[in-house]
Amino acid sequence: MHRWLLWTLFAVFCWGIWALLGKLIDDRLSPAQTQALSTIGLGPVMLVLGVSRWHRHSSASMRKGSGDLNSQGARKKAPRGALLALGAGTLTCLGNIAYYDVLNRGAKAATVVPLTALYPVVTVLLALIVLKERLNRIQIAGIALSLTAIYLFNVQQEQGFLSAWLLVAFIPIMLWGIAGLLQKLATNDISGELATFWFLAAFVPVAICILVQQSLPARVALGTWLLVAALGLTFALGNYALLAAFASNGKASVITPLAGLYPLVSIPIAILLLGERIGWRESLGITLALISAAALSCESRPAPPEISTLKPELPT
Repeated sequence: MHRWLLWTLFAVFCWGIWALLGKLIDDRLSPAQTQALSTIGLGPVMLVLGVSRWHRHSSASMRKGSGDLNSQGARKKAPRGALLALGAGTLTCLGNIAYYDVLNRGAKAATVVPLTALYPVVTVLLALIVLKERLNRIQIAGIALSLTAIYLFNVQQEQGFLSAWLLVAFIPIMLWGIAGLLQKLATNDISGELATFWFLAAFVPVAICILVQQSLPARVALGTWLLVAALGLTFALGNYALLAAFASNGKASVITPLAGLYPLVSIPIAILLLGERIGWRESLGITLALISAAALSCESRPAPPEISTLKPELPT
């Protein structure tokens, strides 16, 4: 199994947990306060990245021990990669606030989670246009199946598509989609570990601005603190896994749709712990999602080198 696929599956698991934790917090905090306090959970991941020996390297080429010229070129690209990662983190942070706002509007998590998971559509379109990525037929079918699965997860009733919270839900879709492309671009210039560090670092100034503008409630229960810490931790681990998948030579147009299937984790947990039930549409969506996961992992093998038909020149 490809390394990028393992990292992507781990991201799916972490984000599936993260998506449900946001619903459990409910209206105990405002969406912005939830985002700010969840930064606490980012700390352990940022600490590990900060002391990692790979954190000192600026690119995958340096990690492999490239020559001096390549290393110097990688150092010149490092600031650009850091800025791209910071930009991705800022957009994702703002998208998270909009996501928590949707959950606080009374919308069901079983609907919000799969709908906002449509953000890979934005990344796929941008990756095909900007990065000129190419897909084989099986992968194209896998992307189509994954998006169809996400659609089936969400659209339970036609009139639900006109609900008041729909416009707000499109905000995280757009912001997360653009951030996905920036994450891929960042890992072209710096290592996945370094990109993740700067990505998560973008959340700190945003949290400070929020806490300056919005004072916390007089008393925040211990359970709420634990929830927001777990919210940040699962989010950070998922993003680390995603960037590690990108850095393992994975395609953005493949990894992002696959990572967007994290409702596969959220839905079973919601059924077991929250007592929610699924209908035939969700069951069909789960089946299509599993098929799409297998299809997305089928990369084309590189063509074997051509064998020269010329006779070797005999020494004289």
